Amino acid sequence: MCYRAFGFVFGVNEHGAESTVDKSVRAIGWRGAVVAAALSVVVAAIAAPTAAAAPADFYTPPADLTASAPGDLIRSEPSELALRVPGTDGAFPADGRRLMYRSTDANGAANAVTGTYLDPQRPWEGPGPRPLVSLAVGTHGQGDQCAPSKLLNQLLTYEAPIGLMTEYEVLGINALLLQGIAVVVTDYDGLGTPGMHTYVNRAAEAHAVLDAARAARNLPDTSITPAGPVGFWGYSQGGGAAAAAAELAADYAPELQVKGTYAGAPPADLAATLAQIDGSFLTGAIGYAINGLSQAYPESRPLIEAELNDKGKAMLAETRNYCVVETGARFAFQKTGEYTRSGESLSVVLDRLPLAKELLERQRIGTRTPSGPVLIQSGNHDDVVPFGQAEQLAGAWCGRGATVQFTENPLPSVLPGSVINHAAPLVLGLPEALTYMVDRFHDRPAPSTCSS
Repeated sequence: MCYRAFGFVFGVNEHGAESTVDKSVRAIGWRGAVVAAALSVVVAAIAAPTAAAAPADFYTPPADLTASAPGDLIRSEPSELALRVPGTDGAFPADGRRLMYRSTDANGAANAVTGTYLDPQRPWEGPGPRPLVSLAVGTHGQGDQCAPSKLLNQLLTYEAPIGLMTEYEVLGINALLLQGIAVVVTDYDGLGTPGMHTYVNRAAEAHAVLDAARAARNLPDTSITPAGPVGFWGYSQGGGAAAAAAELAADYAPELQVKGTYAGAPPADLAATLAQIDGSFLTGAIGYAINGLSQAYPESRPLIEAELNDKGKAMLAETRNYCVVETGARFAFQKTGEYTRSGESLSVVLDRLPLAKELLERQRIGTRTPSGPVLIQSGNHDDVVPFGQAEQLAGAWCGRGATVQFTENPLPSVLPGSVINHAAPLVLGLPEALTYMVDRFHDRPAPSTCSS
């Protein structure tokens, strides 16, 4: 029953054929679509057995990666997906494979990244071979236990006292699978594998997304083809990663046939985003970002640590081991001025350190032309990723001749700093995002708001 409800919401009839997503959404309304989708996942989660956790040694990369090329498959194994839809005998609905692949870090060195490939049980009803979406997840955290390839096995994890985490991206993943679109989900650099996750690092995340698509196409015995069409998809941290992948695809992975990108609430201006979340429920995510800078650019670590007091150093040490729920609970609504020797906010401190300022600017998205058309969504009152910088990204890409659809979510401001105005558009924008991606794989003309 839930399986069919999800299919109805996202434009698939009970036989797996595509009706149109627009028609489904019009029939029950945006709110009805969101509620039905969420209920489907909740009911399925309650009914789901706990899948076996991934073996720890799977995440240990080979000592030498120099003989491999970006996107080469290092290893793979079946992945028992925890989410099962009641009334079906399939998982998720897809067959999962955990994979490790060769990628490239922020400084151009070879690294190993893990992820999960999901092969749909539904047929692809569109033209040409089955398409593949390389999906970049939103903020999960910095501890290895937060890796999507682990959460997809366990669905809900808990470590005392407040280490609760779930794979909230199942809504988008499931919506794509039910359209017959294959999905590969990267864990990003250092999430699951040794080393610290280089959170919101533009180059490392873009490489991980692009090489995940390459690795999926290198897997044997799947329903996709090596030269099939590809799309990028992500929201928040994932929106930035998807957008960065779209920008780098032409240079880094020119063989990919990129049909389109969905980038929801992309943190294109990292400095602006860090300033926005200071004092909010997600203050602790600033710890992720600084830890990530220190990991990718070790020369910045002593300069930043010299500005921190004991409380600030403890915050960095703690957040590197947490998932996002625990991070929020531990550091919610704290001001980063509490973490510095001078009492200045971390944004002010970073801005007056020339190296830190340059490294933050290096993460800016919008200085290159994306491959293929792009949908950017942003909430007018987003209390995590500022609306204005998403609007600027759309304008920058339009100025470079790209085809960009920029959609505003007009949700009124609700409890600023609580992250409601950031989280709600993720769900509310899902029907439009899915329609956009399906249309790109059907080779329909891409809409553009560049003229406005």
